[in-house]
Amino acid sequence: MTPVVLLTGFLGSGKTTLLSRLLAQPGHARTAVVINEFGETGLDHELIAVGEDGIVALTNGCLCCRVQTDLARTLLDLAGKRAAGEIAYDRLIIETSGLADPVPIVQALATDLAIACHYRIDRTVTVVDAVCAAESIARYPEARRQIAMADVLVISKLDLAAPQDLAQTETALDVLNRSAPRIDTSDPARVLDAPIDRHVGEAGTYRRLALREGVDHAHGAGAGTNAGTATDTSGYVAVEIQRTAPVAASAVALFLEGVALHEGERLLRLKGIVHIAEMPDRPMVIHGVQNVFFAPAWLQSWPTQTRCTRIVMIGHGLNADWASALLEAVEAEVREVASTSSTH
Repeated sequence: MTPVVLLTGFLGSGKTTLLSRLLAQPGHARTAVVINEFGETGLDHELIAVGEDGIVALTNGCLCCRVQTDLARTLLDLAGKRAAGEIAYDRLIIETSGLADPVPIVQALATDLAIACHYRIDRTVTVVDAVCAAESIARYPEARRQIAMADVLVISKLDLAAPQDLAQTETALDVLNRSAPRIDTSDPARVLDAPIDRHVGEAGTYRRLALREGVDHAHGAGAGTNAGTATDTSGYVAVEIQRTAPVAASAVALFLEGVALHEGERLLRLKGIVHIAEMPDRPMVIHGVQNVFFAPAWLQSWPTQTRCTRIVMIGHGLNADWASALLEAVEAEVREVASTSSTH
């Protein structure tokens, strides 16, 4: 049976970055990938360097809420294509959305007879942001369940974390999961090879030794949203902005400053691919976690033939109209300044 790695972690913890590094490791070429994202505008699958035939993107909500339908159908479809010789893979990695509860996913993989004929759960890997983990754990039950279910904890952003951040993170992890090995992201090879503790109980059910019985599995699941709109589902809001025309680089900087200033702690995650006017052939990737925004990165080329700006924001009480208006306002300001400068 094909081993399955469930890759989870709260919003902005670095799952996609880790997945890219894992797939780049020697011997991991024959790996199929299923990616679930919050909202209809999926970006993560475009940021992964893997052949098209080996990757499947599931959007329109939280994977764990549709585990008996979308996930089962997707995994069986992959198995059928492999049997027909259309694709080849020896391992499957499922990357959940940052808001997913891994418990029902793991249970389905272990107990669904149709899936179990082809796949076996190998390990649950949870990426933990060393900068924001303590706050996320305190505020969000999803973050706590992701850590409690982990077979392996991967600690990200150690280079950005202050000693106090690290101490708080370690303390929080000790409360939720003492048994899972903790790995630095600088050593991705250990993620899939580290020895782990597992317990398989009656009727094939699977649970972490460190997970307390009776933990509440209810959570805020994401419904799909349209470009330029926000949908509030159980407290979480996904705001999606799209622009066809190129955006000036200075406008992006002003937009991010405005978002950080006015959205503050309500913003959990921002990620986007931006069509920059000054560099139309190379898309800019922007991302931020809560109050921390990172320096933009550049892709070598566009992942698809469509060149457009797509920005996804996830948080509490976010206003789609305001975010879209902010981007329009800073674009107009940049154009006005450029026009004024050109006349002098």
